[in-house]
This record gives sequence, structure tokens and C-alpha cells, in this order.
Amino acid sequence: MLPQDPAILLSYVNTKLRDQYASLDALCEDLDADPEEIVRKLNALHYRYDPEQNRFV
Repeated sequence: MLPQDPAILLSYVNTKLRDQYASLDALCEDLDADPEEIVRKLNALHYRYDPEQNRFV
């Protein structure tokens, strides 16, 4: 289960992307999460997913 608080979600997702997953899609597939929901929540904090850096910036 992913954190519901957007700030904690940002930290959690970026850590997972850095340490375990090659892409947001791989993370979502493994954790059975909706990538659109993650992107929407983090866009609300003015973060966007950068596939070249494999993190939300």
C-alpha cells in the first residue's frame, strides 16, 4: 500500500525508483499501483516524473 500523504508519497516513490525500479511503470506494476494516480497526486505538489532521471523532480 502506498502512502496517502502526497509529501510522504513523493519521498517513498523516489526512494523506490532510486533503489529498486528502473521506471515508474515497473514500480506500479510490481506494487499494483495506478501510475496516473501517483502522477496526479505529485503534480499537485508541482512535481513531474522525469524518465531520464527516473524520479519526480
